[in-house]
Amino acid sequence: METIASGAPVTLTEGAKNEIKKLIIQQELSEGYGLRLGVEGGGCAGMNYILGFDQKKDGDQEYLIDGIKVYMHKAHGLYLIGMEVDFQDGLNARGFTFSNPNASKTCGCGTSFSV
Repeated sequence: METIASGAPVTLTEGAKNEIKKLIIQQELSEGYGLRLGVEGGGCAGMNYILGFDQKKDGDQEYLIDGIKVYMHKAHGLYLIGMEVDFQDGLNARGFTFSNPNASKTCGCGTSFSV
């Protein structure tokens, strides 16, 4: 039996949720896939955000945000708690953006940070 954790440590704006749902349909993802949020070492500020579709792995917490399965490794919550993921679709910027209150420094591209 799967356990879905309550109280996701991150939030998705309406724009992000709409784009994620659109991508799930476009990519014809099966039920076993969810949105992976996480961090990895690298980038110009020290750590990169991970955002993509993946299957659940050992050590993952699973959250349900408005019908979207979100997978996050337990260790990544420390870096991501309180973060908001948005989707911009304007003339100057298009793509997912991350607003992370834990980041002490971010890079110009918005996908790298340090704590």
